[in-house]
Amino acid sequence: MSESDKYPAESGRRRFVKGVVGGAALAGVGAAGSATVNSLTTAGGVGGGQTVAMTIAHTGGPAPRGLPQIPVRVNDDGYIEGIWPEIQTIEEQGIEIEVAREEIGGRTYAGEWFQYCGIESQENIRPDFESDNVFRSNPGSYDWQDETYDAGDRIHVDDFDDYDSWGNNVGNDGVGKPATVTWRSEDADANLNAVVIRSTQIEEAAQENEWIDASTDQGFMAYLNVCTHFCCIPGYKELEESARYDADDGAYCVCHQSTYDPFTLEEALFVARPRPE
Repeated sequence: MSESDKYPAESGRRRFVKGVVGGAALAGVGAAGSATVNSLTTAGGVGGGQTVAMTIAHTGGPAPRGLPQIPVRVNDDGYIEGIWPEIQTIEEQGIEIEVAREEIGGRTYAGEWFQYCGIESQENIRPDFESDNVFRSNPGSYDWQDETYDAGDRIHVDDFDDYDSWGNNVGNDGVGKPATVTWRSEDADANLNAVVIRSTQIEEAAQENEWIDASTDQGFMAYLNVCTHFCCIPGYKELEESARYDADDGAYCVCHQSTYDPFTLEEALFVARPRPE
């Protein structure tokens, strides 16, 4: 890979786009041309192997694919939670194992989506890990969140009322209001870091697409916030520097300039790492 490919110049960044990018393209999710393959890991073990995940689009930089989407819902008390797939028992290489898989919006949603970058070894990615699955505040990125929540507080729909106008002087206002959160991490040795965003773009796309309608709720969407390149933590609308890479309204990984578009969802084909058990 050339140096320009690793660190895309402002004028040439669009050659990294896989599938169609931009908020208006959400309705086209699942196009065959958007699938990308990462074969850096090998099959085998428990619950690993070739996996098709829904991801936020990878739009630039050296990352091999997008960040895995977390389907969400707003519960009866107004708290936002990530959906965890149902536990199933399957036979793999003659041995019965538990996996987390569920049909949602015409697709198979699976725990394998999150088995990369060492996350597969964490206890909170095990199918049977007990959690209420509610997103909990992990502040430090946005002033509004620091003023509203303490670390570990559950995030609530009422605190996103200004999502259609919110801004923080990075990119455009009204694109989507974010919160940095942990998921399935209470009483766990390591966190699952995620980002939740509420956006009018998600609301509009959900009216036209079965998967988006099933995997989002009231304009809320979420994704696991671990870069698929070297497992760093990207930031959504956090740094002015992201404008150099046309990512000031997207997610930007400062470590190696990989960029992602949370408002374009696409398939990614990769080999999920097996869980250690």
